[in-house]
Amino acid sequence: MPEKITEKAILICNKGAKPSELKVTSQDFCVAENKLIATENDKQAETNIPSFSACSITRSQCNPAVIKWENTAEKDTINDYKILTDKSTCECSIGGKISVQFKGYNEKHNLV
Repeated sequence: MPEKITEKAILICNKGAKPSELKVTSQDFCVAENKLIATENDKQAETNIPSFSACSITRSQCNPAVIKWENTAEKDTINDYKILTDKSTCECSIGGKISVQFKGYNEKHNLV
């Protein structure tokens, strides 16, 4: 069963060089283990999804250009936005695919 993700979730892009840490700005009141729960509206480059370092497509700094989160929670929403889960992915308009490596809570995990 998919699990919700929170701020501090670790994201990876199959065209990026390094993982990135999700920042939640879509809401400020629903939490899991004192961390804000992410929604499909957390998709802005640098604001929500920091750079993945170098991009293998552009051969320069990766600036994620997220189109839309897919595989979100089927029924659960916050502020009418679907909740992101550890199965959520999104396509970058440049050509990469972003996925969740770590959900952001309930275990220790450091950026590489």
